[in-house]
Amino acid sequence: MSAGVLGRTLASLAVAAFLVGCPVGPNYQRPEILTPPTYRGAIDPAEAASLADLPWWKVFSDPVLQGLIDEAIRSNYDLRTAVARVEQAQALVGVVRAPFFPQVGYQGNASRQRQFISPEFGSTTFNLFSGAFNLAWEIDVWGRIRRATEAAQAELLATEEFRRGVLLSLVSSVAQAYFELLELDSELAIAKATVVSFTETLQLFERRYQGGVGSKLQTDRAGAALYETEATVPSLEAQIVAKENQINVLLGRNPDTILRGALLIDQVAPPEVPAGLPSELLVRRPDLREAEDTIVSANAQVGVAVANFFPRIGLTSLYGGESLELKDVVKSSANIWNVVGSVAGPIFTGGQLIEQYRAQVAAWEQAKTQWAQSVISAFSEVSSALVLQQKLAEVRDAQEKTVRAYEGSVRLSLLRYNTGLANYYEVLEAQQLLFPAQLDLTRTQRDQLIIVVQLYRALGGGWELPTERWTAGGGEVVPAVQPASTGTDR
Repeated sequence: MSAGVLGRTLASLAVAAFLVGCPVGPNYQRPEILTPPTYRGAIDPAEAASLADLPWWKVFSDPVLQGLIDEAIRSNYDLRTAVARVEQAQALVGVVRAPFFPQVGYQGNASRQRQFISPEFGSTTFNLFSGAFNLAWEIDVWGRIRRATEAAQAELLATEEFRRGVLLSLVSSVAQAYFELLELDSELAIAKATVVSFTETLQLFERRYQGGVGSKLQTDRAGAALYETEATVPSLEAQIVAKENQINVLLGRNPDTILRGALLIDQVAPPEVPAGLPSELLVRRPDLREAEDTIVSANAQVGVAVANFFPRIGLTSLYGGESLELKDVVKSSANIWNVVGSVAGPIFTGGQLIEQYRAQVAAWEQAKTQWAQSVISAFSEVSSALVLQQKLAEVRDAQEKTVRAYEGSVRLSLLRYNTGLANYYEVLEAQQLLFPAQLDLTRTQRDQLIIVVQLYRALGGGWELPTERWTAGGGEVVPAVQPASTGTDR
């Protein structure tokens, strides 16, 4: 290629690049949504600080629980799948963005031909060798490639938020299952203690019956109460094993026993931190951010659909050599080259392009309404958790009084029975009422811990933690994939 031709080619490329303007289609703007000034059920006025600002290890202080969560973050298979999804999305961004740049390739041919020249000279047989580099470039005048890249980048961000959502869900699931396991342990301890109490009562009735003071009715009723309580023990033991297996699945390990830390009653409540501003929930919860990234992607795809109505402007070029001898292919005397500009656009497509555009607009509207629905649901989840947290404290206070009252009635009824002032029914009734009251209290203690887990999750807990530093103390997990910028502001 001569210097003049090369110069003209480069000038053409520069002019084409200069012509690349703003991409067609709508630029992204966050849809408007009415956010309440404060969460319904919040006691204190709304303020910027939030429970979600804390890393999870400052919310769940049990060292054993922290170790279980750490193990889950490092080994959970759902999280590994989410990491692979992020890596896949990052690679797809490169795939979609690649046509924005000139595509350079090569080609080579070797052939043997027989060609008829004339009756006088007959025909001749010869070899033909060629080799060349080729260039193809679609000049993105209308922004079709840029909009497609923007959509892919938004999908990448959505998968990263999905991964953060899996992290938060994993932490919450392990913590909730752990507290449920501790509650089952407490129920088992209460059931075994009640079995001991009913056994002593049965022995007392049997002694009186054998002494001719009691009746067979008393011993039968006491035995029935004992056996009914004994039946709860194996059932609770089976539930404990099932709960341990559930935790093992979250940890990515085979069924095994789970180490316990502090008892349920000794679990330390997290510090009193407000819920925060409702408007900040939009940037804290990974599921809401994922939904918004889906809007960004759908918005960009509308631009791609608009760009498809316009012609595609391209540039192709070839430079190489052709010769009858292989050694002469690279010699200047055998050079071949061409530069071709092209324009191709639709005229009639049977309505395909307009229907594609309408479909993308509908997908865009669908993404916006789904995001709005998710936001409203998020506000509802936080409000319900706040109210339940307050009401559980009142329930626990009443249940503690109930248990203390029933414990007193058991002691008093036994004393009255031994002195002949009360019958057997009074003793059994007091004991039978105490057992479920104790179970209700331990379940409320569990629920108070679980509602903190649910509130932390509903608020988007740990939102300031880098994705790769979610283990206790901020230790590195799997290196996070760094998403490319979409070029849009949230």
